[in-house]
Amino acid sequence: MAFAGLPLMLLVGALGRIPGSEGGKETPAHFLYQGKLECLFLNGTQRVQFLERHFYDRQEYVRFDSDLGKFVAVTEFGKVDADHWNRDEQWMQGRKAAVDYFCRHNYEVNSYEAPKREERTIGRRTKPTVTISPTKMDPASPNTILLCTATGFYPLEIEVQWLKNGQLEEEGVAFGEELQNGDWTYQLQVMLETQPQRGDVYTCQVGHVSLEAPITVQWEPRSSSSARSKLWTGIMGAVIGVAFLAVGLFSYLKSKKGESGGAGGEIVGRGPSRGGLSSSSAGGQEGLPDE
Repeated sequence: MAFAGLPLMLLVGALGRIPGSEGGKETPAHFLYQGKLECLFLNGTQRVQFLERHFYDRQEYVRFDSDLGKFVAVTEFGKVDADHWNRDEQWMQGRKAAVDYFCRHNYEVNSYEAPKREERTIGRRTKPTVTISPTKMDPASPNTILLCTATGFYPLEIEVQWLKNGQLEEEGVAFGEELQNGDWTYQLQVMLETQPQRGDVYTCQVGHVSLEAPITVQWEPRSSSSARSKLWTGIMGAVIGVAFLAVGLFSYLKSKKGESGGAGGEIVGRGPSRGGLSSSSAGGQEGLPDE
């Protein structure tokens, strides 16, 4: 029987831990059990068919069909389960009632909520906020990581580009995954690894349907606080050194001038003495023998 309308499918089979299924790998084809509940609608909820389907190794082997009111074996492997479940009256009552409590109930819930979701999303546009964060992964490396973050935008489609001095940068650019913020907006990070030089201007340019013109945020390399501190320390050291040099030079010149003045006085005060002897005082002359 052909049905048109909205099918609702729910995976209810619990999968055990299967070797090789960890880490996001493809689901294995063997030793795998799956259960699916399906609702097929015709003209709203006027005509509803409920199916409970059971699979093993990706092959359906037994199902419950509300139109038939019983379980039917799809393969020989499913005959035992079909006969067992059909004999369980309580089990069968729950399956027959699923047309109402599962199918019709979920149809009404989705019919009520879907328009509200569409009102919140269709035609909605939210502008992104853009920031640049510089960081160094390795202090010994000359490379700097520039991280451009665009967040709070809707819809998902967005274009983020890095420019250096007005030129598009492609080398060293890495794109992250679009992430949901949990409030019907998204965020995206784009990294640029580069060696900035003084005078370079880096620009993160973001284009989005919510914007009349792209957003551009710029970043320029600046001296770090430690570098500025070292620079000022060097300048102050040089100034102090020059000051000490000036004081020392002044003292040296002053002392040299004093030495020159003292030597001239001694030469003037000395004179020839009789007999080749020199006397330092008049008293010394009185002690000489008479001629």
